[in-house]
Amino acid sequence: MATEHKLAAQRRTKLGSRECRRLRRRGLIPGNVYGHEQEPIAIASDREEVETLVRSKAHVVDLELEGQTETTILREVQWDTFGSEILHFDLMRVDPTERVTLDVPVELRGVAPGVLAGGILEQPLHVLHVECPAVRIPDSIPVRIGKLEIGQSIHVSDIELPEDTVVHNPPDAVVVHIVSPKRAAVAAEVEEEAEAAGEPEVVQREEKKKEGESGEKSK
Repeated sequence: MATEHKLAAQRRTKLGSRECRRLRRRGLIPGNVYGHEQEPIAIASDREEVETLVRSKAHVVDLELEGQTETTILREVQWDTFGSEILHFDLMRVDPTERVTLDVPVELRGVAPGVLAGGILEQPLHVLHVECPAVRIPDSIPVRIGKLEIGQSIHVSDIELPEDTVVHNPPDAVVVHIVSPKRAAVAAEVEEEAEAAGEPEVVQREEKKKEGESGEKSK
């Protein structure tokens, strides 16, 4: 279950890209806090504190701002092009009694016997869209694969959810399955053939386009 984290912040009085870059040079990360029919507030927090918060995969955050503490959830984090530096973050105010809807990562636990037997593990679904109490957001949804054999699957309907948590993904959606190497090879071959079959059509369209352009120029 989610652990509450504290984050100290200061109000930002100057806005804009230039000011955000200046804050980052000072070791601060700009952000916003909004929600509950209150005015959004531009804030900034210590880079190390924000990075620690994000690495912890925490959802519930006790925001300390101007002598007051608000319960919020970490709603969005913006990264640089390389995904190595946090540029901005958003917090949303929540009432401890309300329910929220958000994506929670799937965490596979155990070693599948099917993999040990030579099968290939495929995970089509890496996050679940869930609804739960705002102050009890799971850090992840555990899926135990310790009994999964080749040819077997685990669907959304098979997952044990935390108390008061509802999942909105289709019940028959496959979360993880073990396929035989032969089946995986056939699937890859079919995909390659489908891609190859589409290439001549593209080439033909390009050739017709060029022929049309040549015809127009000759008129």
